[in-house]
Amino acid sequence: MLKTISYQGKTLAYEFTGNGLPVMLVHGFTEDRRIWDHLVSSIGKKYQLLIPDLPGSGDSAFNPNLHTIAEFAGVLRAIQLAEKTGPLVIIGHSMGGYISLAFADAFPDALKGLGLFHSSAYEDSAEKKLSRQKSIIFIRKQGSAPFVEQSLPGLFSGYFKERHPEKIQKQIDLYANFNPDSLVQYLEAMMNREDRTRVLKGFGGPVLFIMGEEDKAVPLKDSLEQSHLPQISYIHILSHTAHMGMLESSNLCNSFVDRFLDPIPV
Repeated sequence: MLKTISYQGKTLAYEFTGNGLPVMLVHGFTEDRRIWDHLVSSIGKKYQLLIPDLPGSGDSAFNPNLHTIAEFAGVLRAIQLAEKTGPLVIIGHSMGGYISLAFADAFPDALKGLGLFHSSAYEDSAEKKLSRQKSIIFIRKQGSAPFVEQSLPGLFSGYFKERHPEKIQKQIDLYANFNPDSLVQYLEAMMNREDRTRVLKGFGGPVLFIMGEEDKAVPLKDSLEQSHLPQISYIHILSHTAHMGMLESSNLCNSFVDRFLDPIPV
């Protein structure tokens, strides 16, 4: 069921489905809540899922007042409070993982578990910041469609690109009309985020790490370094997979998430 609330005077949309342990799934950059469709089909009847469209994505209105990853974490908190779920598990993909870590930083007592799906607690390197700055310039000059068409295929492994070009094209078609102001806003927030490895070290609940062997956006080396920081880690490495495990290795990812969630008490 699609629900909406008002956040800072703007429409904030999220999917609400199922019963049991409350779990929030947070999409990444140039995505919306539909990126989780395979996972929802697999586990949607077992858990209570809250799946937001971040402001400026999907059915959620662009909010020009949001500038930091921490401010986007406040959006997730508003949904949690609106649904009165109590402590929940948050699983975030890429940028969604950055926001999930910021949530854990700001609201540790509101979390039972944390999942980093091709994501990182590190801040951007100087090289990564320069790349994001170039992307901002490109989007402002050329618009969203050329940017999505150019950048999205690079998030998939060569193995997947050879075998499923139609699935990659589907993603391009889904997000080609993305609001360019939203993309710039996300890039600036990611570029300026802080290192949150201390959050991983201090978090007392279980942490799920799903990593792609061929991930160039979040290198395997970085993910492995961070996976030993929490007190309780569930670590999964996907072969022949880059940054989009929920599409490239959907069945495996579904099982990993279910096995992570199943022991956590409601």
